[in-house]
Amino acid sequence: MAKELTPRSKNYSQWYNELVVKADLAENSAVRGCMVIKPYGYAIWEKMQAELDRMFKETGHVNAYFPLFIPKSFFSKEASHVEGFAKECAVVTHYRLKNDPEGNGIIVDPDAKLEEELIVRPTSETIIWNTYKNWIQSYRDLPILCNQWANVVRWEMRTRLFLRTAEFLWQEGHTAHATEAEALEETEKMVNVYGDFAEQFMAMPVIKGAKSENERFAGALETYTIEALMQDGKALQSGTSHFLGQNFAKAFDVKFANRDGKDDYVWATSWGVSTRLMGALVMAHSDDNGLVLPPKLAPFQVVIVPIYRKDEQLAAINEKVDEIITKLKAKGITVKYDNADTKKPGWKFAEYELKGVPVRLGIGPRDIENGTVEVARRDTLEKNVVELDNIDQHVVDLLEEIQQNIYQKAVDYRTNHTTKVDTYEEFKEVLNGKGGFILAHWDGTPETEQKIKDETKATIRCIPFEGEKEEGKCIYTGNPSSQRVLFALAY
Repeated sequence: MAKELTPRSKNYSQWYNELVVKADLAENSAVRGCMVIKPYGYAIWEKMQAELDRMFKETGHVNAYFPLFIPKSFFSKEASHVEGFAKECAVVTHYRLKNDPEGNGIIVDPDAKLEEELIVRPTSETIIWNTYKNWIQSYRDLPILCNQWANVVRWEMRTRLFLRTAEFLWQEGHTAHATEAEALEETEKMVNVYGDFAEQFMAMPVIKGAKSENERFAGALETYTIEALMQDGKALQSGTSHFLGQNFAKAFDVKFANRDGKDDYVWATSWGVSTRLMGALVMAHSDDNGLVLPPKLAPFQVVIVPIYRKDEQLAAINEKVDEIITKLKAKGITVKYDNADTKKPGWKFAEYELKGVPVRLGIGPRDIENGTVEVARRDTLEKNVVELDNIDQHVVDLLEEIQQNIYQKAVDYRTNHTTKVDTYEEFKEVLNGKGGFILAHWDGTPETEQKIKDETKATIRCIPFEGEKEEGKCIYTGNPSSQRVLFALAY
């Protein structure tokens, strides 16, 4: 097949890059570090977006939109925030071009310099908290539970489609609360929403926990995360929720009159997931034949391919397929019927396998005579001949089974690649051999964490919420530790 992939076992990174392009998910653009998300890839993102948006609204959130451009002075108001993003900021300095009078083509007009330079949004805390100052005067104005779907720019030097690009799509929630307890509850609620989405829709098991001080979001007092394990044994941070305390309220002087009539600073959270989830979806489930998509996120869950030689055979198949499609759609199943005569059935089978369509139905003249259809499932590549009479319920049950099977396979992989270690030598041996998640004791200091990272490139992915509260000794210093934390090499 022309679109044959490099095997994962041979070169995982190359396999991923080839698959994203060959399955028509995305491609590199003419703009350095930026990508074009192609229609098939965007259809998956739209499904993700729709489910997440529904989940946000069910938890009381509303959508808004804030400017792409942020005055540079806003960033200087929150010191740790600007330090965290300074190296990735794209800056707008002028607002006009003109023809060079010396004949050098189009140049920036030196007379069109902005009075204040603008940062192209890397994240929106500063512009939003400047806005919230106008919205909040009293406890009656709280809470504010806003989310926005947007693009952001972070000038990455090393890029990879979906996982790390200079511009990417995401959602960012920004909430304002009257009390610390409410803000902490929101922070935890949203990391749980992300965890539920990852497991129920992406079929991707995650570990929820708190980030270490070194790994927190710039400007946050706490960062909660969901961490997933990819098939190469590396971790992928897949969603984060931040407790910002009163840092941004103080930076932008956002106060409110509380129930006692006293002025207080507002408590804040922010949380987000991005098109990095697309990369997670590819790497968590796919194989050497192409994508393996969970049915709940597949652009279409069933593809039907006719197998025929003569036009009159196709006419009979078309008639029968119309009946099948009507039955499937009545069950809420999304279907594509590919009866184009420009490609042969074998090519179509390979193409839809590459694109990860969960279920494929093949139907020919003999099937119509026998009242049957060939059903192929993408996750296991098994094929069966099924009676047409009950095909709609069969497909409903099969899609549920595929969704669960994909999830269980990922759970089993994670279980087999999660290792407890008690010494630094054992830690390095597992990291460089088996890989995966490593549960180890750590003394809780940023210094020790940094030394381990410098020596091994492994980072603390999170301090698991459900971690074992067992006493132990730090693998690096031997100092006391109250629970194991999750280490891994990461994207």
